[in-house]
Amino acid sequence: MAAYPQLERLLEVMHRLRSECPWDAQQTHLSLVNYLVEETLEVVDAIEAGSDAELVEELGDLLLQVVFHAEIGAREGRFTIEDVAAGIANKLVERHPYVFTDADVPDDLLGSWEQRKAAAKGRTSITDGISERMSALSRAAKVLERARSLGHPAHELGVAAAEVPPDEIGAAFLGLVAAAQRAGLDPEQTARATLRRLEERLPPI
Repeated sequence: MAAYPQLERLLEVMHRLRSECPWDAQQTHLSLVNYLVEETLEVVDAIEAGSDAELVEELGDLLLQVVFHAEIGAREGRFTIEDVAAGIANKLVERHPYVFTDADVPDDLLGSWEQRKAAAKGRTSITDGISERMSALSRAAKVLERARSLGHPAHELGVAAAEVPPDEIGAAFLGLVAAAQRAGLDPEQTARATLRRLEERLPPI
């Protein structure tokens, strides 16, 4: 950490806040969930806005959430920020053998990543590890992406890509939202119900 004095300082600030600030002292992993989601979305907003100053600020807020959770874990004797950093570093090394060993670069980088992840986690379902809290659109994209990377493209799952020019896809999404509302349907619930039916048909890994 000597090369990153401000990271060391952040850890020290969080440690003191957890000890001396009544609000920080009473927080739990669960009570911080909404803040974590909010800060993540604000990072996305900053990326899309294209401002480096805003992105630096929002990444700092998100980093605080990671440090906060690690501080809670450390106080409870469960894990530390070092455990968090070691875990992700080890994972990156293990899943990039073509970078850290003399293995060949795979033709399908995403597919090989998903295959190594599935093997490491003992997954038997394409949807294992995909958050239920994602929006229907985000979850659908993740499910179809993972299915494709594991050798099951959308058309083989009975999902036909609409013939829409790329620059009109956004407008088509809005049109479908309007059509659902006109039919008295909730767009999110309708999409989620259809996605569930697709997930029930997915082959095992």
